[in-house]
Amino acid sequence: MLTLYGDLDSGNVYKVRLLLAQLGIRYRRVDTTQNRGEPGSAAFRKINPIGKIPTLVFDDGRVLSESGAILFYFAAGTPFLPADRWDQANVLRWMFFEQYSHEPYIAVNRHWLLHLPEAERAGLAGRIADNYARGEQALAVMAQHLAGNDWLAAGRYTIADIALYAYTHTAAEGGFDLRRHAAIGAWLARVRAQPSHIPQMRQEEGVPVVQWPG
Repeated sequence: MLTLYGDLDSGNVYKVRLLLAQLGIRYRRVDTTQNRGEPGSAAFRKINPIGKIPTLVFDDGRVLSESGAILFYFAAGTPFLPADRWDQANVLRWMFFEQYSHEPYIAVNRHWLLHLPEAERAGLAGRIADNYARGEQALAVMAQHLAGNDWLAAGRYTIADIALYAYTHTAAEGGFDLRRHAAIGAWLARVRAQPSHIPQMRQEEGVPVVQWPG
């Protein structure tokens, strides 16, 4: 059985959990969290030298990390990744947008506001404000596109939507008001309506779970 290292609070782990659920692929999860410093431990780095989650270990011992790479691997040959090269390129374009123009601001603010002590957050007030402005810019780009399109790429639900849903549907936890972006709200509802969807990032989906170290 596949083994996924990661926790329920990580949007990057959630992306993988969501795709595996929608593909009906069985796996077990080893609850490994950055908040306890576990991915940076020497023991974890023997599995993944980069020290990041999600990390996926196959039955034959191969290891795959980086959420986008994992999504691409499992989506290949399925409706979640189109065969047409232009459509594929646009799926990847939105996934790269998520990693470089969306997550660094929306996900980081969420982490700081949820997990840092108040005194530490106060020292980051300027950076939080800057992240907010950049995150709003990313949301505006998404909203403009979704105002005329049901999905982000290829005219259908793909791993581009999975990648951006993860930290968009929890953006309010980072101080972002999605009510300002009606097109995003409608898109979130369409994503939630997909078969085998996991509605919330922290929702268990009935897979076997062991605690790190597993």
